[in-house]
Amino acid sequence: MSDEPHGLDRGLTNYGDRDFARFLRRSFARSMGISPDLLARPVVGIAMTPSDFNNCHRTMPELVEAVSRGVLAAGALPRAFPTVSLGEVFLNPTSMMYRNLMAMDTEEMILAQPMDAVVLIGGCDKTVPAQLMGAASADLPAIQLVTGPMSTGRHRGERLGACTDCRGYWARHRAGSIDAAEIAEVEGRLSVTAGTCAVMGTASTMACIAEALGMSLPGTAAIPAVHADRLVAAEASGRAAVQLIATKIRPSQVITENSVENAIRVLMALSGSTNAIVHLAAIAGRLGIRISPERFNQISDETPVLVDLKPVGQGYMEDFHAAGGMGALLRELRPLLHLDTRDIEGRTLAERLDEPGGWVDRAVIRPFSDPVSPVGGLVALSGSLAPDGAIFKRAAATPELFESEGRAVVFTGLEDLSRRIDDPDLDVEADDILVLQNAGPHAAGMPEAGYLPIPKKLARAGVKDMVRISDARMSGTAFGAIVLHVAPEAAVGGQLAAVRDGDRIRLSIRDKRVDLLVAPEEVARRMAGFTPPPMPERGYKALYRRTVTQAPEGCDFDFLTHRGAPRTP
Repeated sequence: MSDEPHGLDRGLTNYGDRDFARFLRRSFARSMGISPDLLARPVVGIAMTPSDFNNCHRTMPELVEAVSRGVLAAGALPRAFPTVSLGEVFLNPTSMMYRNLMAMDTEEMILAQPMDAVVLIGGCDKTVPAQLMGAASADLPAIQLVTGPMSTGRHRGERLGACTDCRGYWARHRAGSIDAAEIAEVEGRLSVTAGTCAVMGTASTMACIAEALGMSLPGTAAIPAVHADRLVAAEASGRAAVQLIATKIRPSQVITENSVENAIRVLMALSGSTNAIVHLAAIAGRLGIRISPERFNQISDETPVLVDLKPVGQGYMEDFHAAGGMGALLRELRPLLHLDTRDIEGRTLAERLDEPGGWVDRAVIRPFSDPVSPVGGLVALSGSLAPDGAIFKRAAATPELFESEGRAVVFTGLEDLSRRIDDPDLDVEADDILVLQNAGPHAAGMPEAGYLPIPKKLARAGVKDMVRISDARMSGTAFGAIVLHVAPEAAVGGQLAAVRDGDRIRLSIRDKRVDLLVAPEEVARRMAGFTPPPMPERGYKALYRRTVTQAPEGCDFDFLTHRGAPRTP
């Protein structure tokens, strides 16, 4: 029997008298109406993230109840606690700025409060990566549970799901083919249930990555939010957390270089969100793991796209779940995966995949021999415009634009973009390249502004895609020939800051490069007068600006990345 403190005896507040600290803690715990028998049991924390500003987490109370049921049934004491909650569309300037705040909150509350294991309940885009980042740093036995995706709505005989369809309909509205009355109808039919976006956006991608890493229970990533099995999965997660107390399997044993590579394989096969690259880099970076751009592209070129979902294909997350979900996808990818990785249950991936698989809908999850695309959906770029890297989602772009050279039309920031993009006098043609500066992590918190709208006068002329380049991100539900995450960003003196209207830019997906065709001497002359944007004077935003890293390092805070001995829970 271990003498290590457990349950409420963990991490006692230090008054200089350990017995008094234990007596005082149990006295206050008794005020909650909990019996001495339960107070003596191991404790499973439940990190819950409800908020009236987070529609994706509307089912949080019943998920917490189901997890608690599983914990109690397995013989431990459940203790739910709140952390920061990030509702994607309700935060200004961007939820990305507050991901690290939530990660810090999660890490500190896991370690500061007495628990032997923790279940992390999140769903909306930045919540799952924030929880995994915090759990990786705390390194206490942990399980990720996601809220699950929305179910689709209907509009005039067509299925609708947030948020790819919202972008498609809004583009048609901007082009004048849908009037104000119809777009108002669509507004009420895009998001009709609780849950995260109904397509393979960032939330769904991160749910699948959590399962691929081994941090959530097998088969739980894609269960719809309103499906009864979502509550069954929550109860099972509670039971599994109690088992983790005995096995002592920690995130650092699950999130390894091999499991991160498996997650990248899954990301490619899903043609998932570009945001997942930043989040996965941050999660891996907490444990000192880094996958090079060269290895990333090797994995991409080896891994076919197998899942036919929006924004790349036609289906929705509810279809992916019914088609066989992550189990079916992993079985197709088996020849490419590291099968010796272990999950939170202690099983190797090989052991999981050796179990009998169920029926698979091949219209949604294609066989390895008949992929949607023979190569992965995402590639890393380099070149003179992005010496430290950039990202391109080739699966969601127009192939005819993969090899492009064009004239730059430059917007110096988000306000400039908003002010001029629809100006009828804007000097822009369909074969130009739109460039947005000062939208990276230092300048603006890296919002999802990389999906620059097609200028209205071009949209009304029938233009549906053109090359767009920025240091911003884009929603995982978006699409187009868009170069993102340019590093270094403009605000820290990256080459992007040197681009001027009329410059020639070359994009080559074949060579995985994006280049500014301006002489180095001229670039140096332009940058001689560079000044960074002013630093915020106080609060979290000042901390963010001082310490946030660039996109290839995951936009984490430099003092939270793995730089020495891990913390002791």
